[in-house]
Amino acid sequence: MARLKVTQVRSEIGRKQNQRDSLRSLGLKRINDVVVKEDRPEIRGMIFTVSHLVSVEEVE
Repeated sequence: MARLKVTQVRSEIGRKQNQRDSLRSLGLKRINDVVVKEDRPEIRGMIFTVSHLVSVEEVE
């Protein structure tokens, strides 16, 4: 199963509540936080919601 490395690159300040909730659900709390998640549809949906705030890389 592929894994995704998600890095928060922009702040959540001034964003809509659903975007802030998605960042927290991904485990991101501050700029430059990094998490590695399984590549699943639920995770992809959260990443799509905050795609302008994060960068994503595929890792093995």
